[in-house]
Parts: sequence; C-alpha cells; structure tokens
Amino acid sequence: MKLKDLKYLSALTVPLSAIIGLYFKEFWLFFTPIYVFGFIPILELILKEENSNYLENEITSRSINPIFDWLLYLNLPIVYALLAWSFIEVSLYGFETYEFIGLVLSVGIVLGGNGINVAHELGHRQASKVRFIGKALLLPSLYMHFYIEHNFGHHLHAATKEDPATARYKQSVYSFWVTSTFRQYFSAWNIQKQLLKNYNLSFFSLRNDMFWYLIIQSSYLIIVFLIFGKTALLFTVLAAISGFLLLETVNYIEHYGLLRMKKDSGRYERVSEIHSWNSNHVIGRILLYELTRHSDHHLRTSKKYQVLECHDESPQLPYGYPTSMVLALLPPLWFAIMNKRVPREMIS
Repeated sequence: MKLKDLKYLSALTVPLSAIIGLYFKEFWLFFTPIYVFGFIPILELILKEENSNYLENEITSRSINPIFDWLLYLNLPIVYALLAWSFIEVSLYGFETYEFIGLVLSVGIVLGGNGINVAHELGHRQASKVRFIGKALLLPSLYMHFYIEHNFGHHLHAATKEDPATARYKQSVYSFWVTSTFRQYFSAWNIQKQLLKNYNLSFFSLRNDMFWYLIIQSSYLIIVFLIFGKTALLFTVLAAISGFLLLETVNYIEHYGLLRMKKDSGRYERVSEIHSWNSNHVIGRILLYELTRHSDHHLRTSKKYQVLECHDESPQLPYGYPTSMVLALLPPLWFAIMNKRVPREMIS
C-alpha cells in the first residue's frame, strides 16, 4: 500500500469537525456543516479533477489489500463514540436552541457520510460479519431497511420510474425527499415479503429482517430515552432524519433525470455507464469513498471502492458531490444547471 492511499483517512475529518464543535460548543457546533458544504465546495472549485484509472495489476493488489477495508471499519467506533458523547452532553449540558440545532446537523452529517455511505459500501460485501458492521452503521439513522431496498431494489430498478431512489426530471430535491423516503421503506417491505416467499417462509418468520430492524431500532430509541432522557431522544430522532436526508440528497444527484429506455419486448435496457451522474473532483471522491464514480459501482456492485474506475461515456456533474448537494437545495439554480445536461431522449 502506498502512503498516498491513506488519503481516505481524510474522510474522518468530518467526524473530527463534529468532535471539535462538541468540545468548544456555541457556534462551533456549526463547524461541520460549514466545513462540508462551505469549505469543501470551495476546495473543489480550486483543485483539478483527477480521472485516471488503475492498471490491471494495481486493481488486483488493491482489491485484496485489507487496509482499505479497515479504513471503513474504523468509522464504526468513531460514529458510536461521537453519538455516546453527544447523548451525554445533551442530557447534562443546557444547550441553547441554536447550539442544539448545530449539534443535530453536525451529527446528522456524520451519520449520513461516515454512517450510511460506509454502510452502503459494506452492504455489498459477501462476508456476513462485514455486512453486520454495515447494518450497525445504518442503525443510528434509523435506516436499516436501506440494506434490503438498495441491494435488492435499487440495483435492479435504477434509472427507471419503478425505482424510488431515481429522481425524475424537474423533480425538486424536497419533493424527492418525501417520495424516495416513503417509497423505499414500503419497497423494502415488499422485497422482504418476496424473499420470504421464495424460501417458502411465513411473513412472521424469524428470518423476516424487516421485523428485526423494527425491533432493533425501537430498542435503540427506548434505551436512549431511558438512559439519557427525552431531550436526548429528540436529538436522536432529529439527527437520524438529518442523516438519511443527506443520503437522499446524494441519491437525488446520482441519477437525476437519467432513465433507461424500454426495448420492444417491454423490458428495460441493461444499466450502463450512462445511467449515473459521476464526478472526478478529488475531495468529494475521497470523503465519500469513491461513491462519485457511481456508474462503475452500478456496473459491478461487488467492486470495492478503492478500485472503482472512471468511464468516458459516463455523464459528469459540473461540480463535486458536496457542491452539487448544495446546488440541489436551490431548485431553480439546480434546474438551470442540470436540466440542459440530461439527454433529451431520456426526458419523458
């Protein structure tokens, strides 16, 4: 492993910014959103894009190097340590309203970036113990159903109208938050029922993971309430919402307006390099563990983040993912920039 590969440790600057805010309190509690959606977009505008790919022998060696996996696992204790400290502070320290909001946003960003995003990567691995870590990272965002819907739903239906996580052309991110959140949850239940049916199992089977997710997440909330009180419970729920809305904003920019065409048979064409928005902006790539090379991820879901490649055919966002997320929050500006980039044949 080369020293430059430790660049992915930079992703931990996000929880570090939240830790700094929690330590100094007051307006420092807004340090994380300012860092992620202010400072990083400025850096992305300054730094050049990097679109090189690895040689075949490099891909092989990087794929089996365990260091890249441990860089992901490291997020688990950091996320939970930040949560535990936050619970203690919320229950003992008299936060002003603005401080409470800042802490919710900061921890929510960590839950979305270092929680759900890392869980997404680990959820595609074959080892059950690795997937367990992924599910543990989904728990604080109360989004454990994401594992089922994403792996068995999104990757099957991406870039189609049947996919809850594909934003329609001219759909605002705020509308998408509602449609995607609810449709994904109900989709996960439908997928779970079909999986049980495939194994001739009852809906009330112990192998109904959606039931377990309900029990685990409810238990998590009850434990927080019993130990830390109602203010900590409110913080937990709001931070979770902030976390999964961050994910949904990423979902929004990943496939906005891109649709697969239907063939004469009525079936959709296979997903290809042209069905995801990508970005080669360096900072976003590192902080999101190469999620921005999204087309290659959809082509080969088992491919690890450290070897994802850039495809010339893939549509490119004009800015990095963090900057694009900020733009998405301003629909008129987002539409002005992105609508002309959506291929005409995909608009329906």
